[in-house]
Amino acid sequence: MSGRVAIVIPALNEEDALPHVLGDIPQSLEATVLVVDNGSTDRTAEVARAHGATVLPQPVRGYGGACLTGILYLAGLPTPPEVLVILDGDHADDPGLLPDLFVQPIVDGEVDMVLSTRTRLAEDGSMTPVQVWGNRLQVALLKARFDLHLTDMGPMRALRFDRLLALGMQDLTWGWNVEMACKAARAGLRIREVEVPYRNRIGESKISGTLSGVIRAGGKILYAFAKYGR
Repeated sequence: MSGRVAIVIPALNEEDALPHVLGDIPQSLEATVLVVDNGSTDRTAEVARAHGATVLPQPVRGYGGACLTGILYLAGLPTPPEVLVILDGDHADDPGLLPDLFVQPIVDGEVDMVLSTRTRLAEDGSMTPVQVWGNRLQVALLKARFDLHLTDMGPMRALRFDRLLALGMQDLTWGWNVEMACKAARAGLRIREVEVPYRNRIGESKISGTLSGVIRAGGKILYAFAKYGR
């Protein structure tokens, strides 16, 4: 798969988790790996470089902005990738599942987008009650508006890169995944969900670990649905 796959990892203070995440990416993917340092105050950037990743700085914090930084970098390459993977930097997801379950179906032309669903295989404590409730709300809204039948808004995902660029993603914060789902449904992308195990993350959650983070993220998600779900 040389040259066909790129992985974007938004990272904020993930120096402890990144060695595990980067070490678990299968070499068979021969992927271009980008770690977008989203304003870390620890050694995230140094650790990422030491483990072979290309580091892109994005000091303005925001999940969508970090993802978009990586995507714009890849779009500017002489030969952009065929498949883009978005992977969290906290080691909750297993990158070892990427080749067979996420990348190969896109390379084979079976689907345009593969999403992870954690609802059945998540470890105890890996998802907070707020996360569970928030995911249920989002998938219910997407079903009601687009008849899109999802069970989760899992962070590990893969997409055909040209299809992703055509979506014209804009959200710079936690409305990113909702925007993607709305635009993918409207564009008629072929979407597949795959069940994956979900581990307790290494380090502290930047959103669900704090009440203020939950309120901010919830507001951004609802705003994004109101904006992109019209």
